[in-house]
Amino acid sequence: MLKTSIIGASGYTGAELASMVQNHPNLTLAGLYVSANSVDAGKSIASIHARLSGVVDAALLPLTDIDAVAKHNDVIFLATAHEVSHDLAPLFLAKGCQVFDLSGAFRVSSPNFYREYYGFIHQHDEWTCKSAYGLAEWNQQSIQESQMIAVPGCYPTASQLAIRPVIDLLDSKQWPIINAISGVSGAGRKSTLVNSFCEVSLQPYGLFTHRHQPEISHHLGNEVVFIPHLGNFKRGIIATITMKLSQQEMEESVAEAFYSAYKDKPAIRLLESQMPSIQGVENTPFCDIAWRVQGQHLIVVSAIDNLLKGAASQAMQCLNIHYGFPELTALLPQVRL
Repeated sequence: MLKTSIIGASGYTGAELASMVQNHPNLTLAGLYVSANSVDAGKSIASIHARLSGVVDAALLPLTDIDAVAKHNDVIFLATAHEVSHDLAPLFLAKGCQVFDLSGAFRVSSPNFYREYYGFIHQHDEWTCKSAYGLAEWNQQSIQESQMIAVPGCYPTASQLAIRPVIDLLDSKQWPIINAISGVSGAGRKSTLVNSFCEVSLQPYGLFTHRHQPEISHHLGNEVVFIPHLGNFKRGIIATITMKLSQQEMEESVAEAFYSAYKDKPAIRLLESQMPSIQGVENTPFCDIAWRVQGQHLIVVSAIDNLLKGAASQAMQCLNIHYGFPELTALLPQVRL
């Protein structure tokens, strides 16, 4: 059994991870941690997330002794802010822990990326180079081999899973245009007026400045236009992506590309007769994908649960890949009406 702890366990993603670790036949939940000055320190996680009552009742412990936590754990999930993960991950890695980081702190190896888009100077470039980018369906070998997995977030996951199979079929002169809408849970538990559920109306934000645009472009090896929207619903992401094919009459090639890429990927569902919806994926680890072709125009739609396939379940999927467990271990069944 792999002793596993979650740092940043009081948030939405941390709570999802706690449930998964508890249900995993090969993991033991060794600890749930929050920052030393957190108002949640000492509380039961079930007192914050009522659905965990009777499932995970452990206390949220203040993280005060990193060496002691590292000594008693094989696996660390970091569900922490970017700057916090930046500081903590190298400490746990140095102690031999396997680290799955759900922040953006190690996703891109580029000298000026973090200064420009995250507002801090990265001090651990060696780990941005050595970490695996945890897009589970595409980077299995590096996920298996790396001590550090940088798990992609919700927008990059939904976008890249929809674009990567067809990238070689596109007109290279026209950038894919990604219109994506996320529920408010993507902003985390600590709400502000901007993302308060009562204040949110469907609206775009971060045009040409959102940090996920360069991340998506970097890992696709292709520039994109990324237009994120905040929606007035709790969870889920739907991305509608408009692309131009390199030539006409490529409908069969597009279908072949998707089925070839995802024929043995259990977390991807390719839809034929209907379009993906948030209702179809919420509270599941799946990415639903569908497409339509007209002439040289290709529209691909993907939908995921932002807290699961866009965060916690993808992190657990990466753990399963790394250790050789079936990919959806501890992720199914979770069917709720």
